[in-house]
Amino acid sequence: MSRKGSKLAVLAEIGGPASSNGRAWGLRRGDLEALDRVRKELNGTRSVLVTGEEEATATVAVGLAGVAAAAGVATALVECDVEHPRLADELGLEPTPGLHEYLRWEATPPDVVQPLVLAGSAAEGAPAPLACVTAGRPSDRARALLDLGSFRHMTTKLGEAYELVVLLGPPLEGAGGPLGSAAATADCAVVALTEVPSKRAAKATHDALAWLQARPLGAVVVSYRS
Repeated sequence: MSRKGSKLAVLAEIGGPASSNGRAWGLRRGDLEALDRVRKELNGTRSVLVTGEEEATATVAVGLAGVAAAAGVATALVECDVEHPRLADELGLEPTPGLHEYLRWEATPPDVVQPLVLAGSAAEGAPAPLACVTAGRPSDRARALLDLGSFRHMTTKLGEAYELVVLLGPPLEGAGGPLGSAAATADCAVVALTEVPSKRAAKATHDALAWLQARPLGAVVVSYRS
């Protein structure tokens, strides 16, 4: 759905995860169905960047990757926000080695790809686990890391090995930061918000996405209200 006159389509509205304590992470069936409709909007796109508000970005990226894997799509989830890693804590994964260590040639691909077995009725019949790459140890030089040729090499290789690569990107920002470096390897971008934007806010968000090389697809709104 979208607000009339806005330049940013609202693709779905979902609730926050039931838990994010490293022991259990899950969305309600209706939210998973909404994200699966977003997945179908990708129309064969091989890589998607998720950015926006920090907490919402993680929820949308994990949820979108999860529904894709549950639908039988070979999927990899890569956490690119090396300044503020959170994926390991939320999903109960090993924090290191991760993307940071790989980009600095301190780890190999088999070292950093962790399988996440999906559970619940929505994941019944999933042929393979979701492949996850955490951000690794934090770094305040995110742009320099994502500008390395090793990042482009990694995303290219993942694109060859998986049908869909979901990049959990840095927060939405102006030009020149690490988000642009992450987006350079993606086909399209989804922005995660915590409220349905007004017409003015939708246009401003669309304009903020427009400088990215990845085509803006639309927004997913995550409500954390009980």
